[in-house]
Amino acid sequence: MSTETLLRDLREQLRDGGLHGCLLVRDLHTGDELGIDPDTQLPSASLVKVPLALATAERIRRGELDGGTLLDVPPGRITTPGPTGLSRFRHPARIAIEDLLYLSTCVSDGTAADALFDLTPPAQVAEILQELGLRGITVRHGMRELAETPVERFHAEQVHLAHALAIDAGTSGRGHRVPQLDTTRANTGSARAWVDLLGALWTPSKIHPDVALQVRDLMAHNMLRHRLAPDFSSDATTWSSKTGTLLNLRHEIGIVEHSDGQAFAIAVLTESLVPASTQPGADALMAQVARTLRDHLRQL
Repeated sequence: MSTETLLRDLREQLRDGGLHGCLLVRDLHTGDELGIDPDTQLPSASLVKVPLALATAERIRRGELDGGTLLDVPPGRITTPGPTGLSRFRHPARIAIEDLLYLSTCVSDGTAADALFDLTPPAQVAEILQELGLRGITVRHGMRELAETPVERFHAEQVHLAHALAIDAGTSGRGHRVPQLDTTRANTGSARAWVDLLGALWTPSKIHPDVALQVRDLMAHNMLRHRLAPDFSSDATTWSSKTGTLLNLRHEIGIVEHSDGQAFAIAVLTESLVPASTQPGADALMAQVARTLRDHLRQL
């Protein structure tokens, strides 16, 4: 099958599955890549925790922070489905900075991430990305804003109404009545920008090797493995990743490393057009399309 025919078929599969997808797969050794709308900017959701981890680890390397410093973290006390870790705690906890890094990145704990954002505010995270030559990822706010969406205002049996609003209230210029989905106000990034970040973490770049190693290790221990991991994990591969979920957004970025030495950076950003919070079929479709792109690229 030609590349053009393949991309057309994959677009149709995404559309038939109720998804608008922005994807990019890149061979880290050759630089060859395949994608679908890879330059479209979308809100990042929890993907922003990777730049946060990078900035925090870089500040520890510089001596600006001590990874062993203990912080008193207030409980998140969030009761709606989704949040993890400290976000669901009912009582204060004292936790070291490096352990907050683990909770934020590997467990996707928003309260842990906000404790790190208190140390390195969004503007400083963005500044460090610029210093490291990473473009295309915008960091404007922490995670508290992501816990204040329309979902929290509806009863469980009415959550579909929040998703309907997320789907229908956008503009052609990617503005949105829901601020967390408005690309002029939210944290954002394109599939290409996320793949560029992954490439900088996995291959020589301006990122210090010790910092890159620490972030890679965190992503290797990501505990949320329901989305792309089933299609990229095996005895002959390793899958290191970070997911992002917010209203109708379902994202994942990661690196698949093969035992033969090949490695591919993958970014899958999607918007669901189906007003439902639980969509295992969408997760499976994301993985299927990403793997098809990887398989085709691997054979070129």
